[in-house]
Amino acid sequence: MMKAKKILSMLLVGVAAFGLLAGCGASTDDTQNTNADNTAAEEDQDSTAGSSDDADAVQSGAESSTDAASGSGNVLVVYYSATGNTEEVANYIADATGGDLFEVEPAEPYTDADLNWTDDNSRVSREHEDENLRDVELVSTDVENWDSYDTVFIGYPIWWGIAAWPMDTFVEANDFTDKTVIPFCTSSSSGIGDSGNLLADLAGTGDWQDGERFRSGADEADVQEWVNGLGL
Repeated sequence: MMKAKKILSMLLVGVAAFGLLAGCGASTDDTQNTNADNTAAEEDQDSTAGSSDDADAVQSGAESSTDAASGSGNVLVVYYSATGNTEEVANYIADATGGDLFEVEPAEPYTDADLNWTDDNSRVSREHEDENLRDVELVSTDVENWDSYDTVFIGYPIWWGIAAWPMDTFVEANDFTDKTVIPFCTSSSSGIGDSGNLLADLAGTGDWQDGERFRSGADEADVQEWVNGLGL
């Protein structure tokens, strides 16, 4: 009988010990699980912070792109437009480059009758025949912050194979030193010819590039393609 009680006592002790060990193991597993959950939470927070940083970076990049698209202010598009065709191209170039616009305006604007080149007595016909009449007074030849522009586009219609002479007055009045100058013109049939070279001779300064001729009613995509090819 005593032997049986002793055996029973030993069994009870073993069960109690087993229960303690099991409890300790569960506690350890719970601690490990808690630590794992905390680590995962911290990683989630880091991930969220990273996503926020990425979003800020994307937003910052978008703002930078917007700033770039609005132009840096170093491109100027100068144009004289008799009937609106050159003005249209000038606006396309300004949009493509983010540049500023400056319109060359005769102090005495040309009327439709003045521009009738088929009439020998019209203003442009008389000016064509007598070069002394081509000294056209302009409303202004002064461009605000002129020295800040690195690249200047010069646009004009073609009159008798050369640049419309109101542009001559503007070119002669300004100093193109250290500027890249890019001529462009509009014409229903004539090419750009020597018009850009003749303006460069009048200027006497500046790095004048080969120009481009656009037809009347030029397509914006054609102008955009040309501007992209300039590598500005």
